[in-house]
Amino acid sequence: MTEANLHIWKAQELYFLRMQRDKVRMEKTKSEDEYQCKRKLRVCVATCNRADYSKLAPIMFGIKTNPDEFDLEVVVLGSHLIDDYGNTFRMIEQDDFDISSKLHTIVRGEDEAAMVESVGLALVKLPDVLQRLRPDILVIHGDRFDALALATAAALMNIRILHLEGGEVSGTIDDSIRHSISKLAHYHACCTRRAEQHLIAMCEDHSRILLAGCPSYDKLLSSNHRDDYMDIIKSWLGDQVKECDYIVALQHPVTTDIQHSVKIYGLMLDALVSFNKKTLILFPNIDAGSKEMVRVMRKKGIEQHPNFRAVKHIPFEQFIQLVSHAGCMIGNSSCGVREAGAFGTPVINLGTRQTGRETGENVLHVRDADTQNKIYHALELQFGKRYPCSKIYGDGNAVPRILKFLRTIDLDEPLQKTFCFPPVKDCISQDIDHILETQSALAIDLGGTNLRVAIVSMRGKIVKKYNLPNPKNREDRMQLILKMCADAMRDSVSLNCRILGVGVSTGGRVNPQEGVVLHSTKLIQEWSSVDLRTPISDALHLPVWVDNDGNCAALAERKFGIGGGIIHHNELIHGSTFCAAELGHIMVSLDGPECSCGSRGCIEAYASGMALQKEAKRLHDEDLLMVEGMDMKLTETITAAHLINAARLGNNKADAVLNKASTALGVGIINILHMVNPSLVILSGILASYYQAPVQHIISERALISTQNIKVVTSELEEPALLGAASMVLDYATRRLY
Repeated sequence: MTEANLHIWKAQELYFLRMQRDKVRMEKTKSEDEYQCKRKLRVCVATCNRADYSKLAPIMFGIKTNPDEFDLEVVVLGSHLIDDYGNTFRMIEQDDFDISSKLHTIVRGEDEAAMVESVGLALVKLPDVLQRLRPDILVIHGDRFDALALATAAALMNIRILHLEGGEVSGTIDDSIRHSISKLAHYHACCTRRAEQHLIAMCEDHSRILLAGCPSYDKLLSSNHRDDYMDIIKSWLGDQVKECDYIVALQHPVTTDIQHSVKIYGLMLDALVSFNKKTLILFPNIDAGSKEMVRVMRKKGIEQHPNFRAVKHIPFEQFIQLVSHAGCMIGNSSCGVREAGAFGTPVINLGTRQTGRETGENVLHVRDADTQNKIYHALELQFGKRYPCSKIYGDGNAVPRILKFLRTIDLDEPLQKTFCFPPVKDCISQDIDHILETQSALAIDLGGTNLRVAIVSMRGKIVKKYNLPNPKNREDRMQLILKMCADAMRDSVSLNCRILGVGVSTGGRVNPQEGVVLHSTKLIQEWSSVDLRTPISDALHLPVWVDNDGNCAALAERKFGIGGGIIHHNELIHGSTFCAAELGHIMVSLDGPECSCGSRGCIEAYASGMALQKEAKRLHDEDLLMVEGMDMKLTETITAAHLINAARLGNNKADAVLNKASTALGVGIINILHMVNPSLVILSGILASYYQAPVQHIISERALISTQNIKVVTSELEEPALLGAASMVLDYATRRLY
């Protein structure tokens, strides 16, 4: 064989070996896939007592009749294994179910501590059983403390849980236990549409909720018309009893109010004795308080009374016949408000144990069962009646739905359950950017005519503003301030604003260190030596800053505008007696007009809106204001705007007033330029645009050469007083936080 042929032969050999190996691998993968496809779902059903077995048994029979799809494991615990409660595990064996494990988990005592200890004992024993059985899914029913132990153990051991009857509402601790199990469970089979909605409201995944109906109804609706029902009734109550002429009584403790539930139990027994009808009474369940209830029953001699038959357990099929044909059922068992409705049996529900349950018209509630007479009267009303059959809890097809639901469970899906939380409209983030974005201030502008309050954001946006006339007297004014602030605080929550504090802008001389108005202007009467900080801070529980409105405007310009005011190292200059930066009260004439501060010749007395309004009114009164082209109604209030309009239309008198005002303002500003040499002059207010050009002209003519080129601009801020009040808060409060 040549060397070339040898290479070809070796290559062919390697090719066939590779093909054979790939074939084996493919066959192995195929067999594994077939195994996975054919793999049966290992379902563990855990039952704790006679009541939950009645709901679980139909599912267990359904699983057992489908051996190609399911492997059934049965775990029995709780009161099933207690002799005093009938050793009811035997009925599970009589139903031909193989019990995989029996766990003695009940600590006797029938009190609250015993219930807790029973849960703990179950949690100690369950891990070994679940580890040995290794179920794919654990089926748990209801709201018993035993079931809570099962759900806790399974959840911690990464075993999927199917919870039956979640989402329902009733009284006692059962509600809390039921909802806790629902939060641990991965899948839900609920009985009513309302229960389904409750689970969705609890943020459970809608795709994992099955509206199945109650499994016990599958048996109830198919077997409640047995021909031998009278034989069953007579076997339990004697040969003399007639159909619909006896009572079934079943009362359990209310664990959240044991003493009261024991009292109701005694009243029920007294009423039944007085009612004088054959009564089948079942012992209460093992909840805390049952021992006291049994003691009451024995003290009253119920077990020896000829009208009573007291029993610990009745097989479910026979219990169905007894309830179905009873003249009345009384107590607080869930059977009364659920299963009895399927037969139209009249029911008297005592106390609060089933509060919130959906019930048919066959149920008469005696929630305040505080007297024997009230219960007796309820018996008179209900006994012997028949009601339409109710299918609130099921239509007889729950088991097929549950089996179909089990078939859809994908074991490859992530075990970690997810919750479907509703969308939150305004999600509050706790990162620093969001906190800075939502920080806001409450600003108060205390004017002579109006009182204004605003919510102002960190960026200087007025989120919401409130405006009301300013009361004349001191007490009413303060009350209005507090009310408007309270309204703003309430609105700030819905507006997602974090209020850091309150800033108050007011006219006059202010001590900002104490938050006190020392002396106000004549526009705000009775407003001297007024402590603004204390009452506002006490009412709102927030820090409060107070300052003069001029200073506030300067702060607003520095923070939100272009810049200005007498501010040194980011701090307002207040002076030793808090008179600094009263720029409006710079005197430009010794014998000028009277000012609101009490002096004469101030800039404010010449150039303020009030001063111009006063001059306009004087000219109008002398018939010197109106000129051709002006349109003004007789009832219209005279303002500074009329004066400006008249000057523009050629009124020499109006023009002279405005020239004098502009000159006074210009001279005052020149004095400021010569004292502090600012880089910019900002005029704010409604007259700023009118004064800008004249003031710039006066500065260029009369100021020192070094200041003649300083530019005069108008403020772009719409609300300098409010923004200034807010800037105090936003500057000082955030300085403390960050």
